[in-house]
Amino acid sequence: MQILKSIWRWFDDITGVPSWLILLAKHPVPHARKSAWFYVLGSATLFVFILQIVTGIALASGYVPSAGEAYHSLAFINSTRFGSIVRGIHAFGASAMVILIGIHAIRVYLFGAYKYPRQMGWLTGVALLFLTLGMAFTGQLLRWDQTGFWTVVIAAYQAGRTPLIGNWLGHFILAGDTAGGATLSRFFALHVFFIPAFIFFFVGFHLYLVVRNGISEPPKAGRPVEPKTYRKWYQDLLHRDGVPFWPDAAWRDMVFGFLVIAVIVVLAVVVGPPALGKPPDPSIIEASPRPDWYFLWYYALLTLIPRWSESYVIILGPLLLVVVLILLPLVVYKGERSPFKRPWAFGVVAFIVFMIAYFGLVGHVAPWSPRMNAPPLPASVVGVKSGPIADGAKVFHDKGCEYCHKISGYGGIRGPDLTYAGDRMTPEQMETRIYSGAPNMPSYNGNITQQQLSDLLAFLSSRRRRPAIPLPVSSSSQ
Repeated sequence: MQILKSIWRWFDDITGVPSWLILLAKHPVPHARKSAWFYVLGSATLFVFILQIVTGIALASGYVPSAGEAYHSLAFINSTRFGSIVRGIHAFGASAMVILIGIHAIRVYLFGAYKYPRQMGWLTGVALLFLTLGMAFTGQLLRWDQTGFWTVVIAAYQAGRTPLIGNWLGHFILAGDTAGGATLSRFFALHVFFIPAFIFFFVGFHLYLVVRNGISEPPKAGRPVEPKTYRKWYQDLLHRDGVPFWPDAAWRDMVFGFLVIAVIVVLAVVVGPPALGKPPDPSIIEASPRPDWYFLWYYALLTLIPRWSESYVIILGPLLLVVVLILLPLVVYKGERSPFKRPWAFGVVAFIVFMIAYFGLVGHVAPWSPRMNAPPLPASVVGVKSGPIADGAKVFHDKGCEYCHKISGYGGIRGPDLTYAGDRMTPEQMETRIYSGAPNMPSYNGNITQQQLSDLLAFLSSRRRRPAIPLPVSSSSQ
């Protein structure tokens, strides 16, 4: 121990770092009392980011960022027990980081901690929020499967709608005219080098601002922020009721951070990493790519809005969000911090959470997408194993009808449910619809034989809630 103390004193003498760290750890913070656990989210996000760096380095040591080897190298990593766990930790860590930084932003907003003198702390936090989303987006392509490939192609198409610079943005995202090896290399560089470097910079600046301006005290109704007197009032508060950050406040950060990391590791071991899709193939246009869950709500929103409004939402939506987040601490920098004196703040948060949850759920279901992997209807649903009805069920699957239409819980939901099609339409009406098509249904005129049509009509006509009424027997036939 004496040797270690000597080394510590020597290092402190020539660098001053140990003394600086001790001074940093002992700096006073307000005694949060009942709301203390609300202040652990920022440090937990930092812990998860460090975990992402460690697991990312481990994954990068076996990952080959080339169009021909990326998918296979990731599949190899996934095939080993250790590699699968590390990839699972990295995947669940990405989700945890998005969740934590989002909740942290909500806490700061509700507590009014973006007001004087912490405006710059809010702005650096906004930068970290978007950088985290950038890490999540660029990481999806590195899987180099069908979903990641087409998601980036769609993102480039959307960026291309931006006035004046749209063509340049699209080329920048794809690193060329089409998605390929150059795209993968660019995203790998962004994900591994550039974005983490910016995150490190903004994290350092953010922590410096937290220490310089102090951790915001719990808001209290009737105690507004007045820039001319706030700093003196805050110093008096620390002198009267402050506690050292370590260990009085930091132990909560350590406990919560440990629990978050433990949950991530357990999920990685028990659930495992996300499954890899098929290798990217630009010739397969039947893919139905969907982004990871943190972008799923935006994907659903763009899918459901009228086509004429897409360009406005794609361009003006993110731009308006950035402007509002930047102007918020610059315009509303004083006054009440208590959320109970700012009830509209609860409304804003509730609206944002509802939008993300509702459209995220809709995006997960994706009622507009055909179910290309729908299996053939089982015999228990068809009702028979041979004959025209069974043959019609096979036609129903082979012609892709089952991809969009559901029968007894099997199939897609893009088109109407045909479980009881025989109750709603006559065979003649069905034939007309099959030949003429519909707004979201292709015409099968020339793409189905007469025998296939006859079998398909027999199958659809058998789909009834109630038994078919037998035709009356005419007197001439008796």
